[in-house]
Amino acid sequence: MENLQRHEVNSSGRGLMNRADEALMKTLVPILDGLILVTGLVGHSLVITILAGRKRKDGQPPHGTDTLLLALSTADLLLLLCLPFHTSAIALGCWPFGSFLCKAISFLGVACSAASVFTLAALAVSRYLTVVHPTWAYRSRMRRRIKLTVALLWLPASALAAPQFAIRTVSVSSAVYCFAFLSDFSQLVYSTALFLFAFALPLGVIVLMYAKIYCFLRHARLLGSAPQLERYQSQVTQTSALLVLVFTLLWLPSYALMFTFIGGTIEGTPGYRSIAILARLLASSAAVVNPVLYVFMSQKFRRELLELGRERWAWCKSCLIGCPHMVGRDTVQPFELDTTSERGQN
Repeated sequence: MENLQRHEVNSSGRGLMNRADEALMKTLVPILDGLILVTGLVGHSLVITILAGRKRKDGQPPHGTDTLLLALSTADLLLLLCLPFHTSAIALGCWPFGSFLCKAISFLGVACSAASVFTLAALAVSRYLTVVHPTWAYRSRMRRRIKLTVALLWLPASALAAPQFAIRTVSVSSAVYCFAFLSDFSQLVYSTALFLFAFALPLGVIVLMYAKIYCFLRHARLLGSAPQLERYQSQVTQTSALLVLVFTLLWLPSYALMFTFIGGTIEGTPGYRSIAILARLLASSAAVVNPVLYVFMSQKFRRELLELGRERWAWCKSCLIGCPHMVGRDTVQPFELDTTSERGQN
């Protein structure tokens, strides 16, 4: 998130950013961030509304997958709430929120992005256990364990983000910036830790779990015990490949850009601003893409979304049409409807 700000700090003294490029960046970034923020808030609000509605309808605790999806939406929503701070800093050309928020927003951004990635890995493990070992998953009461897992995932996420309180500070040059001052070696160590634990390891878990699901379905289909698995295997293969591809595409450029800061070899190049904007946009888009990939692709969820839309439309229609009608009848209609209903039951 701070890549563009860091470039402004380093280039302001050397005159590498001309006024036209600066004006373009300060106009383009808020527009793109605004689209990401609005889309993400709408998407996650729909996800939380529908998943919460399942619990009210069934009267039972949420399924393990629903719990993980709720946790994913929570982490992504918190990450989206950090976006306006960075957007404002880039648009204004300075950090106006003080030293504490510089540290706190940086901590929250790293913690939420790591928790979101860890939850994606937990989803892959949950699906593997549900498909390959359904009996064990049922007997071990995996639903209850998932709630504990969701809480525990925030511990390593917070540990990875904790150094932000120590290394993040406010820098004053021609303006005030929220900036991290580290030696090349310290930055290499921290960047490597983030890359390994918040990208490479979760990606490895996701790939491994979906590969095991694919092998299990393929073996079961070849045995002929369940011929209908062929279509399901094809769907799992396509979905798994899409999840891995999107995960890598969204997060890898940001980590690659983070490593290029060491030595400062790329920051003065002409194309750096475009690369930084693209990497930042992709990383921010992860909070918008997650509900699409993990929720909206579900046929059950799409059906519930249509039902929710019909319910809201029926409610709005009754408000628009029913209120004038009720005013004309001095609110007698509800009692008449109740009486009719009782007669019909008797």
